[in-house]
Amino acid sequence: MKKFVIALSILSILSVSCYKDKGNYDINMPVAPEVTNLLETYGAIVGDSLIIEPEIIAPADADIELEWRIGVPEADSSIEQVGPSLRMVFGLQANRYHALLTIHNKANGMRYFHRFYIQGVTEFVSGMTVLSVENGVTQLSFIKPDSTVQSRLYEAINGKQLPANPRHLLYMTNQTTGGTPLGYWIITQNGGVRLNVTTMQEDPVYPNTLATNFFLPPPTIEVGHMVQHPQGVMMGVINGRFYGGTTHTWDQAATYGMFGSYADGDYNLAPKFVMANVNGQYSFIAFDRIKRQFLRFNLYGVPTYFGTQYTVTNTGIFDPTNVGMDLVDIVQSNNTETYAYVRGADGTIRELAFTVNFNGPFTFTPGHNRLFVRQNLFGENTKLLAAQNGVIYIASGNKVYRYNPLNEDIRELETSFDTPITMMKFHNGQNTLVVGSGSSLYFLAIQTGRFGDLTGQIDGIPGYPVDVAFRNF
Repeated sequence: MKKFVIALSILSILSVSCYKDKGNYDINMPVAPEVTNLLETYGAIVGDSLIIEPEIIAPADADIELEWRIGVPEADSSIEQVGPSLRMVFGLQANRYHALLTIHNKANGMRYFHRFYIQGVTEFVSGMTVLSVENGVTQLSFIKPDSTVQSRLYEAINGKQLPANPRHLLYMTNQTTGGTPLGYWIITQNGGVRLNVTTMQEDPVYPNTLATNFFLPPPTIEVGHMVQHPQGVMMGVINGRFYGGTTHTWDQAATYGMFGSYADGDYNLAPKFVMANVNGQYSFIAFDRIKRQFLRFNLYGVPTYFGTQYTVTNTGIFDPTNVGMDLVDIVQSNNTETYAYVRGADGTIRELAFTVNFNGPFTFTPGHNRLFVRQNLFGENTKLLAAQNGVIYIASGNKVYRYNPLNEDIRELETSFDTPITMMKFHNGQNTLVVGSGSSLYFLAIQTGRFGDLTGQIDGIPGYPVDVAFRNF
């Protein structure tokens, strides 16, 4: 009983002491340092200096030390520094990295944490890539937004030369996913090379040659013409057959865009063809160079051959199943009006105009069949480029002409060139025509009311330009 009373007394004393202690003291938290000039995300150019210098406002009695940490998941490690600023040569990849700034007040041991991100980028994120031929050697160069030319880039980065006889430079993006960059394809007459878009190195993840882009590569490769489908895969003529890259998987998968079997059928294609888009449905107009007839290909996951399975509305103008002449070139404006230029046995060029509906009810409608109004414009290196407004630009020799097939009006553009033209390409929503001539690129205004006046020029291309690709992000 005595022990119980003593214990009860002690508990009473403790309870009173705890009760009286409530609010009987002040907690003075240290003043947190203020941080300014620290961004949420920093862009860091691969291979260039990265400097981050925040401003810290701290109490007079504080002893501040800054600790920096960058997580590097691909190496399962981190980069750590101590000092008033982060200073490094950014040697990581063009990825997004989590970073942490820790402000350590050594006077009281307190630490304050500030998270931010570092987005690795390369100098190739924005600018123009140029494919050219210099003394028979294929060259790849990059033009920065300030027009600085980084010439012979492929050989400098990869330590070897590109394949000979270049045809196309394709900047591959998947437009169905917002323009996801997938790579560069340099297509040559007998092969091709795929490059990583941020490093310009041969891609280590995806097939990086045209031969390895086949599930079962043919013994030889002879490229006719290749185009980019909006899903970011190539489609075109190889060895006279029609191939299309697979889209039956995620666009980051290593097999995305690879070639399976060609469209099965009895045909031998001329190099040039047209890819048409009607209400989101893609079809192709091709030409059999042996049978001399226009062929229908539809895209049902993969290109499918239907040959001459279409109805001709007026064979009196011309019979597309029996043209009897060789195809020189074929262009299309607005995914409807198509113009094929064919050469007869006497060497003359005829213009065949027509429209097709290859997505049902599968019709071929001839428009006209006539001698081309300026026979002398068609030579060995003549180039055609059709605009959405129905105009066709013709490069012949060292001049560019604006041709309107509705009234056969041909007008020479205002800018003249001293050397033969080796390429033409639209830019800026078809308001600018980029022309390659000599070792230069010329930018001509062709919007409404403009007839090819010169708006810009870039010199110093190694050799003559073959193709260009534009990247703005």
